[in-house]
Amino acid sequence: MRTLIVDDHNLVRAGLRRMLEGMSPHTEVVGETANGREALGMIMELNIELLITDLSMPDIDGINLIKKAIRKSPKIRCLVLSMHTNQEYVVSALRAGASGYVHKNASAEELLLAIQALEKGATYLHPAVAGSVVDLLRETNDSGDPLDLLTERQREILKLIAEGHSTREISSSLNVSVKTVETHRAQLMDRLNIRNVPGLVKFAVRKGLVDIESD
Repeated sequence: MRTLIVDDHNLVRAGLRRMLEGMSPHTEVVGETANGREALGMIMELNIELLITDLSMPDIDGINLIKKAIRKSPKIRCLVLSMHTNQEYVVSALRAGASGYVHKNASAEELLLAIQALEKGATYLHPAVAGSVVDLLRETNDSGDPLDLLTERQREILKLIAEGHSTREISSSLNVSVKTVETHRAQLMDRLNIRNVPGLVKFAVRKGLVDIESD
């Protein structure tokens, strides 16, 4: 994956680049910057597939950078690398569209695992933050709207499933692999606590994601 590193600490960017170049044969660091605004320009210019970003930056913070990056390039994968572990930061990053969240104290091996997960279309959470996310999901299931648990891509796939499209048709429509669609479907069932596709369809109809035409 063509990778862009965004962090306002020069040593962090340099160390991360060396680490990835030495450990990840499927990851090519093609750019780095300390500036979120500059990063947005580089995403399209360099055809970025993986954005690795800190959250605390002087111009555009990581949350807004992720949102803007996904609007520019919906297929981009976003991995947060941050010192923050509290629930507010983690959940905000995931709701913005991040697919992974790794603590800056993580080992090189864990970072590689996270990148490999994102490459396969899955999500990765550092153990230090996973617990707080699970707690919030439980709270939301009890008192909030389960639809809020889903990313924009998951909602998109849920809508296509409910409209009757096959896994292969969804794969072709979104230009992603069949395996990626299957991964998203499994995550949908897990997050919504639904066991099968008919259950997903009923949920989507109930939430107004699709219209059922009468005869």
